[in-house]
Amino acid sequence: MSLNIKALAMTGGVVWGGAFLFLGLANLMVPSYGALALDLGASIYPGYEGPGGLGSVIVVTLYALIDGAVGGAIIAWLYNAFVGQPKAV
Repeated sequence: MSLNIKALAMTGGVVWGGAFLFLGLANLMVPSYGALALDLGASIYPGYEGPGGLGSVIVVTLYALIDGAVGGAIIAWLYNAFVGQPKAV
């Protein structure tokens, strides 16, 4: 059984992007919420300066969406490579 690379890429993007979207929006309402995670995002994603306004939330969400999609595709590809083709019995 192999994984669908496109499906896992889309899932990874939606989950990772959604997580940063949630953290960013929650941080706008309660500035202390998720600040460390958003600071981690600032250290990973170029152009994102950390918690700020709505523009920062959109930037980190887009970066996380792409990052999650690429990560999901790599995981699915590696899984498929390790599983290989089933042997006929």
